[in-house]
Amino acid sequence: MKQAEALKNYKATRKAIGYVERQKAKPSDYKRIGFKSGLEVHQQLKTKSKLFCRCPAGIYHSDDDFDAEVIRHMRPTLSELGEYDGTALMEFKTRKNITYRLNNQNACTYEVDDTPPFHIDPEALEIAIEISLLSKLNIVGEVHITRKQYLDGSIPTGFQRTAILGVEGELQLKNKKVRLIQLSIEEDSCREISDIGHERIYKTDRLGMPLIETVTHPDMTTPDELAEAAEYIRFLNRSTGKVRTGMGAGREDVNVSCAGGSRVEIKGVAHNKWIPELSHNEAFRQWALLHIKKLIHERGIQLNKWKMSHKEIDFSMPELLATPLREKLNQRMKVVAINLPKLKGILSHFMQPGHNFAHEISHRLKVIACIERPNMTHSESFDPLLSDDDLGKISKWLGAKKNDAQIIFWGPAEDIPTALETVEERIRMAFEGVPEETRKSFPDGTTIFERVLPGSDRMYPDTDSAPIPLTVEFIDSLGKQLPPDIADRYAQMKKWGIPEDTWKYLLSKNMIPLIENICTDHGYTHKFIGSFLGHTFKNIEGRCDLHKNFFYEKIYELFRYIKEKKLEPGIAKYMMPVIYEFPDMQFSSVLTSIHFRKRDMAEIAAPIEFLYEKYQENTPKPETGDDINWLMGQIHHQAIGNVEMADLRQKIEMIVK
Repeated sequence: MKQAEALKNYKATRKAIGYVERQKAKPSDYKRIGFKSGLEVHQQLKTKSKLFCRCPAGIYHSDDDFDAEVIRHMRPTLSELGEYDGTALMEFKTRKNITYRLNNQNACTYEVDDTPPFHIDPEALEIAIEISLLSKLNIVGEVHITRKQYLDGSIPTGFQRTAILGVEGELQLKNKKVRLIQLSIEEDSCREISDIGHERIYKTDRLGMPLIETVTHPDMTTPDELAEAAEYIRFLNRSTGKVRTGMGAGREDVNVSCAGGSRVEIKGVAHNKWIPELSHNEAFRQWALLHIKKLIHERGIQLNKWKMSHKEIDFSMPELLATPLREKLNQRMKVVAINLPKLKGILSHFMQPGHNFAHEISHRLKVIACIERPNMTHSESFDPLLSDDDLGKISKWLGAKKNDAQIIFWGPAEDIPTALETVEERIRMAFEGVPEETRKSFPDGTTIFERVLPGSDRMYPDTDSAPIPLTVEFIDSLGKQLPPDIADRYAQMKKWGIPEDTWKYLLSKNMIPLIENICTDHGYTHKFIGSFLGHTFKNIEGRCDLHKNFFYEKIYELFRYIKEKKLEPGIAKYMMPVIYEFPDMQFSSVLTSIHFRKRDMAEIAAPIEFLYEKYQENTPKPETGDDINWLMGQIHHQAIGNVEMADLRQKIEMIVK
């Protein structure tokens, strides 16, 4: 299939599945494909210690700042039912060398399973139960710690300790309720530094930090509902003031399926704003896979009779050695050509924007066979590595027929057997529809294969940790200090008259308690303070450099100072940028730096008559109101912090009349 024909097929299959861009999609489009989605929201807790040891939590280091390295190789183990977890088997097949970089400041022998776990951190347990109560979950009577297998290397022990704290709760969104399955507390995993070939490197500074996971039912039927639910859970967690914020402190796993598809997990989505595009494209990717299944069945291809064939290309075949393939052999790689009977048009089939089905194979070669991309070309490539003539020679050499497709891949000799297995396995999955898997997300809304979706076989009890009873009295005591529901916060801000475009920011920064404290203690209106924080302060935060000593308490202190000195509140707009960058500066010095001088109305208004005469001399035909605006522009700087602008305007109008 030539390049133009492959592109034509890509566009035709995109149209055949009814793909629409996210910006143009309507609720009817999601109903048509049976969009269904749920969330697993992970949130770090703000504790002093890690969850099962007493190393400090929240201390991070640069990638090259470490005191020791530990190298491990992961091997799968049988579950209590005598079965292997699919993910564990896949990771074992990759033959990865896992390197951990340790810093003595925040790592110990527990994290490499050389020391039994300490008792669970009590501070973390209390925070997690508070959030469970906020989520209207039913709290368990006894906490049972279990082990969850992780053979991707993200946890040195090969398992993560986790415990369910609450089950069956709910969240109230704008137009529907979302059911919660459970909330768990668990230890966070390592930070990945690199993953190249058979070498994967992790940092352990994040390892073991307390983390909660809130799991919803798949109740969201559009990407917008999904994003709303993710924001709600984020706001709920932050409303306690006891969770960490910043990059990586909160992450979402997004579970997506379509009618006839399977559960696919988009792993570790770092930004909620990515969720709509990612879930949209994933649902249509599954819809495309179901269309491929339909095409294969229409061609009468039977899975048990279909078989791919392959041959190795080497230096003894000069007629097949186009320059790019000769270069691969010169790099001591093996080059293998594969024939896929009756699958012409499948490799160039649309999957997601910019991706065809061949990408599904290429990504698996990278992950499972550890062959770095670019690792293959094929007969339906949009950007062909080989000419049509070269592809024709290889096709003829393979004994291919008119409706066959071809793949040519390359890699180290030791990876070729795994690569061949991987290609055939992925092709055979296409006969069945949508494989369950986890996928890695990208900012453009696309995803790539990450690993096989884990099953329940990877969970088993932790024999090193005794059950923890939770008394009714203990749970009731935690329930007495809960903040209001997020739904109530929305109603509260609406009642106060705070502009709606600030709500998301105020909730994400947990600023509602700050607004309440400033207004209660210093007598300002909620609308004024909410607007100041949601508009003015947000703008300052976006354009000024943050000092490490700046905390939100400085805003409270600023408005207290303004009240005590009887300054006009609008001066906060001019003082705040200086305080944000230099929080240790005295407020009186801040006023000096912005050239503020205390004046009364009489002093400010004194030059108005003179200025007005000057205006009349230089403006023969003024427009109505221009004179007032011009005078305001001349003297408003002297009024800042001294008088209300509305009062100044009224004074000018009176003098002019």
